Amino acid sequence: MRSTKRNLVFIVGGGLLAALVILAIVLYPRAQERWTAPLGPGLGLPTRTPASAAASPTQELGTPVAQASRTEADEEPTQAADSVVDNLATEIPVPTAAPEPLCGGPPAMTVLALGIDGADNYLYGLSDVIRVVRVDFVTPKVTVLDLPRDLWVEIPEIEEAYGITHGKLNQAYFYGTPGMGYYEGPGQGAGLLARTLDLNFGLPVDHYGAVNMLTFVRLVDAVGGIDIYLPTDMDGTPVDDKTEDMGYFYAGQQHFNGDQALRFSRIRKRYNVFTRTSNQNMVLCALKEKITSPAVVPRIPQIIAAFQDSILTDLSPEQLTQLACLAPKLTSENLVFTSISEDLLTPGRVYSPQQKAETFIWEADYDVIRDIIKQFLAGELESESDGATCP
Repeated sequence: MRSTKRNLVFIVGGGLLAALVILAIVLYPRAQERWTAPLGPGLGLPTRTPASAAASPTQELGTPVAQASRTEADEEPTQAADSVVDNLATEIPVPTAAPEPLCGGPPAMTVLALGIDGADNYLYGLSDVIRVVRVDFVTPKVTVLDLPRDLWVEIPEIEEAYGITHGKLNQAYFYGTPGMGYYEGPGQGAGLLARTLDLNFGLPVDHYGAVNMLTFVRLVDAVGGIDIYLPTDMDGTPVDDKTEDMGYFYAGQQHFNGDQALRFSRIRKRYNVFTRTSNQNMVLCALKEKITSPAVVPRIPQIIAAFQDSILTDLSPEQLTQLACLAPKLTSENLVFTSISEDLLTPGRVYSPQQKAETFIWEADYDVIRDIIKQFLAGELESESDGATCP
């Protein structure tokens, strides 16, 4: 009887194991494909940041080094030969292996991060927050470059059909949205904005992520709110009957829910766009602090899964997990916020054929902006002179 039971256990256990192996063989390619597949429309642009360290130019990876044949004369090197070898050893440095990127990521990645003014979906909307994020998986370090939405730029690929050649930077995203139907290239609004950045400033990006206001509110609430210390009061109350009430925030330690964080991030009327950028940086720092807290870190995979259908991005689940893995490894000094300095921008006005009226723009020396972007892409912008770090 015991032998029969034992055989039955072996048969059932072996059969279950075999079924799991077959199931894994059948489902793994599909699961792997979903794990590495973009969650949204791709940009259709070449990835310019390096994906891996290059092999030695004189030797393919995995190729064995040829061993020189030895003769009897080689068995006892002469004193002169020993001297030559010793000199070579002191003169030729021994190459060291390059540090491996963390979290399975590439050495570097650039992501176009957008805040969209639409509340419900991504059919329409202006990209009122435009930031480019350089993620260094080796150091590790994250540098966030804020770009003014009111720069007047050349917009490609829609002139022939719609006669549009120029507009504000945030309008490039708007013209590319599926609701407008102007742009037929890849990536929708983010795709047209990415091509606009490359055309005007030589700024290529690898990926993008767009978040509308409703999703931002839900994200902050999902992590339990954020904690911010305000050095001064911040007045977001209306200045006229056309101004939305953003609230009044007192100096000192504050705990914001999603709606409060959004309203604080949008305050501008009594101040300027640079104050709004500073407020947004405080919110992002607080959000990073909360996401990397011991209470939230174990929930990151669930949070990613819950929001992957609410955030428009061409990042894959694998890449989102790599970014989530990197976040706790960042020191405050290595999360840097930088922008086009206020003294490089001059208020101006230009006639907009689409609006049939003059509109506000920022005038600037675009060669200077291109130089800043070149430094940014090379990872050479220093926080002491060009940006601010999280406290």
